[in-house]
Amino acid sequence: MSTTLYWIQGGGCGGDTWSFLNAESPDLTELFDTLSIELLWHPSLSALDSKSKAQLDRRILSDKQPLDILCVEGSVLQGPSGSGLADTLHGKPKKDLISVLASKAQHVIAVGTCASYGGFGTDQETEATGMQFHKHSFGGFLGKKYRSKSGLPVINLPGCPCHNDVLAGTLSIVINDMPLELNKNHCPLDWYRIMVHQGCTRNEYHEYRVEEKQFGEKGCLFFYMGCQGPLVTGPCNKILWNRRSSKTRVGVPCFGCTHPDFPQQYPFFKTRNIEGIPIELPAGVSRAHYMAYKGMAAAAAPKRLIKRKSGI
Repeated sequence: MSTTLYWIQGGGCGGDTWSFLNAESPDLTELFDTLSIELLWHPSLSALDSKSKAQLDRRILSDKQPLDILCVEGSVLQGPSGSGLADTLHGKPKKDLISVLASKAQHVIAVGTCASYGGFGTDQETEATGMQFHKHSFGGFLGKKYRSKSGLPVINLPGCPCHNDVLAGTLSIVINDMPLELNKNHCPLDWYRIMVHQGCTRNEYHEYRVEEKQFGEKGCLFFYMGCQGPLVTGPCNKILWNRRSSKTRVGVPCFGCTHPDFPQQYPFFKTRNIEGIPIELPAGVSRAHYMAYKGMAAAAAPKRLIKRKSGI
């Protein structure tokens, strides 16, 4: 028996779709075959004409076509002034279709940060919001009481884009009716339990506060270059991208794209600090202890770390 999946695009760039297309082991075709997924609709992959698509929607809404999984990519655009006319389908607000589809689905998955928390367009005329969160606030578009037919809330898979292995793994879990443990933001703990910092190849530099103020060297990027690896959870340094690398491994600061506040309203490549101490510190770390510890750690840094430039 097949599992039906409907993918709807809200206010977003489509990056989560293209990330999913990069799935390698298994690739997208193998995944769908293995899990017996019947793709009812995807705006980029389906070939239905507009009339056939409208008929499909009517069958779902009238309960003639079962809907097992609804994947939502992009934020729900409620504006301007609550009208939803910032994002329409056949002249009608797309938010209305999303709402009804969510009421029919066994599982609802918010794919990417925009669908999870609102992302781009929050606090603007488009009134963008996430499916069940608005940034940090629980509620979002569907409200706090929403549960899919399986009894679960919306499953959030943040990331800009969401990692293809995270989506593939989540689909496998829900289709096989396996336990799915979620964190406070309704993200699966299998992938969002650890900080991006954990697994970073620059960890030792961080511990001894061997920091960088420009790109191209091997030291830590947290203190001056805006890296949010020690502040956000995510799988980037656990499963890597294309099974090869991550931002921090190639010398680019973590943008914190899995965080509810992404994209932040301050520069990406500059750490906000007070007298050299970052304003935002890892959870559970007090500023006084941090200042004392990092001062001692910097004084004790091994020479092999200090002489890091160009590997010398």
